[in-house]
Parts: sequence; structure tokens; C-alpha cells
Amino acid sequence: MSEELSNIPEPDVSEGNPISEHWVWVGPHRPACPRTLFEHMTSHWGPAPLNNTPHPAITFTSRRRVTLANQFPDAAIVVPAGNLKVRANDTDYRFRPGTDFYYLTACFDPDSVLVITSNNGAPHSTLYVAERRNHLTHEFFTNSRYGELWVGPRRGVEESAEYLGIATAPLEQLAADLDNVTALRTLVVRGFDSDVDQLVPPHPDDHSLVESLGDMRLIKDDFEVAQLQLAIDYTVKGFADVVRALPVAVEHGERVIEGVFNLRARVEGNDVGYDTIAASGAHATILHWTTNDGVVRNGDLLLLDAGVECHNLYTADVTRTMPINGKFTEAQRTLYELVLRAQQAAIEVIAPGVPFIKPHETAMRIIAEGLYEWGILKETPEIALRRDKQLHRRYTLHGTSHMLGLDVHDCANARDESAYGNLQPGFVLTVEPGLYFQANDLTVPEEYRGIGIRIEDDILVTETGHRNLSVALPREVDEIESWMANIQKDGKPSIL
Repeated sequence: MSEELSNIPEPDVSEGNPISEHWVWVGPHRPACPRTLFEHMTSHWGPAPLNNTPHPAITFTSRRRVTLANQFPDAAIVVPAGNLKVRANDTDYRFRPGTDFYYLTACFDPDSVLVITSNNGAPHSTLYVAERRNHLTHEFFTNSRYGELWVGPRRGVEESAEYLGIATAPLEQLAADLDNVTALRTLVVRGFDSDVDQLVPPHPDDHSLVESLGDMRLIKDDFEVAQLQLAIDYTVKGFADVVRALPVAVEHGERVIEGVFNLRARVEGNDVGYDTIAASGAHATILHWTTNDGVVRNGDLLLLDAGVECHNLYTADVTRTMPINGKFTEAQRTLYELVLRAQQAAIEVIAPGVPFIKPHETAMRIIAEGLYEWGILKETPEIALRRDKQLHRRYTLHGTSHMLGLDVHDCANARDESAYGNLQPGFVLTVEPGLYFQANDLTVPEEYRGIGIRIEDDILVTETGHRNLSVALPREVDEIESWMANIQKDGKPSIL
């Protein structure tokens, strides 16, 4: 005869209390688990489906770790992935690992930590990862943040070693292993994992480690260039999706444009690489318009600045400005062609050894000349562009280029002399001049007010010059109009 529940004593759930005959301790602030349920939930499970084909980047990540270690031969290097971030109560944001950590490991798991030490003068890397919360532990069904019954299978110590081509160890072992490090100094990429930051005292050279990683990431290897091209190819599809959806956007507004592009990003990749800018009409004059809640009107322009982040986290960053009804007005064409001339000239100067600032200077010169010819700038370009004047910036506020890669504004921690010195083969940078006439700007002709234009492409610096990775998207006025007409005539579903 089964025992009545009322005859089973209530469990003592105080921490450290021995597991009783009827109950299993599952952690502080959690109700004790009936032993019968524990045994029922953790038995009779087959292997969980888990793709463990080695990651295609392991040759590259191994080489990167060795390169970094050789820059700090007397140091231990600690690079954390970061932790889950709470969005609300027991709900987390979707996790994205720290960029430097992912660059060195291709690991996507929260809480993981990379440690690089010297073993008889040779670099040795260990990736510390959490043990699996599978059916061998009660967390399988009691832990809604990590339990595999809640969030799905996750690679543990053995699986991660095979998948990522790196030695691994349990995360619980990290603190003890760091205590035993014999290197002269231990350097940490800080700000991603507070527990790791507390384990190792700050060192003056922590910043040098971050700078070195930024410098390394400036030059993209073959794997990175291929991933960027993939992200850009998906982005091209997303722009076509938006063109196809413009009639619906006219009815329902900018949210349609954002939603349609972001759907492509999730269908093809991991996510968008940054918040999509779907700026219609005068919203296009707001540089970082991401609210995307405005109306979409025939006769206005759409400035779409968007990029797909591929599954390996490399992102595109492309902007096109196009007429919502498929035809540029005379005023729109005039302004657009000035920006296009500026962009094309800036792209053409890109080559190894050229100063980073040269594309920007080239584009700004052409835009200032156009503004002067139209009578908007009263000073000559020579005067308006002087460092102590910069009068053109009322109408074109931002820089022309930034680096692109795992981050949309990539390599932000690189040394200035590396990122803003001379261009090198392997650099990938945007070229994105813009012209923005605010709706209430009385210094410009009325027919130009409320028009914003930006044209942006992603450019790889090659050994002999450059390659436009986003060339598949048309830029010329006539090509844009023809491209839009053909897409809307096609009428096929955008994603399905």
C-alpha cells in the first residue's frame, strides 16, 4: 500500500540539511523536491540531440590565441564570455558573448572563461565551461535558466572540447586554477563577468590586452571576410524584402519596414547587427532614427540603414536611400547624386597605405563643393572645410567610415595609430557619406527641407586596392528605380 502524503514529514529545507528519505535538496530559496519526482524526472532518457561537428573557425581561433599569447609571453590572459542579463524578473535578454571572447574561441555559452597560460614557453589555452544541466542532475528540470529541459541541450566540458578544438575544464575549477597561476602577471578583459573581475586584482596592463585584441581584429582573416560577405548577402535579400513590402508600409508605417528586414535577419542569421534604421520622410534627417513608428508616404524617400548579423556574429552595415513610390523627384535626384559622387570618390581612394581619414576628406570636399554651388554654403569649400570652421557639418554631421566586423563599430578599443593610421590589407570599413536637410532649416531651399540621404557600402582593403562587398545593391538612380520596379513586379513572397 502506498504511503499517504499526509504521513510524510515536511522537509527541513535549511541549507546543508541531509537529504531525507522522501526529499531531495535542490538549493536555497527553492522548495525541496520529492525523491519520487526526482527519480522519475532523471531516469530513462536517451542521448540529447546535439550537433558536435567541429566548428569551421577552429583553425583560425587557435591561430589567434597563439598570436595574442606571443604578445604577452610572461602573462596569463583571462577573457570571459559574459553572463546572462536580466530583462525582467526571471526573463533574460538573448545572450551574445563578448566580442573578444568569441573572436578567440567561437564559443557561444554564457559564463564561460578562456585562460591562456605559458607551458614551458608555449602558449596553452583552456576554456572553462559549465557542466551540463542534463538528466544526471535535478537542475535538468528545476533550473529554468540553465536546465536543459527548459532551455535545451548545451555543450558541456567534453562536448565543447570536441566542437571548439580547445582544451576544456569545468567552470567550477576556474578559481582554484587561477590561484595556481605562476605567470608574472595576470591580465583580464574586464567588465564582462563580475565574478572573474573579483578573482584577479586589476593590473595596469589590462588595457594593453584590450588594445592588442582590438589591433588584431582590425585585419580580417579569410574566415572573417567570408562571414562578412555572407552577412552582406543576407542583407541584400533583406533590402529586397523591404522594397516588396513598401505598399504595405504605406498603409501601416515604418514598423513594417523594420519588421520585414528583421524577419530576414532571424531567418538567415542570428539577429540584426544593430537596431534597424527605417527612416521615412523627414525622419531620414535624424542620424540614428530607430523608433521606427512614423508614417510612410508615397513621394517621400526611405533611408534604410540595416545589417544582418550572421550565425557567427559578423555583421553587415549597409544603407540605401530609395523613393517609396519607386521614382525620385527632381529635387531628390539632385541631392542623391551629390552624395553618390561623394561616396564613389571616397571608395576610389581606398588602398593599402592610404590614411584612414582620406575617404572622409574626399567625400566632404565634394559635398562642400555642391553646397557652395547651390548657395547653401556661403563660404568657399577651402574656408568652410577648415578645421577651425567646419561649416559643412550642419548638413553632414558624421564621419564617413568606421571599421566593421564582429561589431558594427568594430575594433573600438584598438590603438588610434592602428585604427586611424594607414589602411592595411584585411581592413573592412564602411563608406557612408550623408546629406541631411532638417525640415525646419531655413538656410536651405524649401524644396530640399526634410530630405535626408545616406549611401553606405562595406569595403574590404585588398593587397592592390579594395573590393566593395555590398556591390550587389544598386546605387545609381536609374538602377535603383529599375531594381525596385522589377522586385515589385515579381510579386513573390519575401521570405517564404
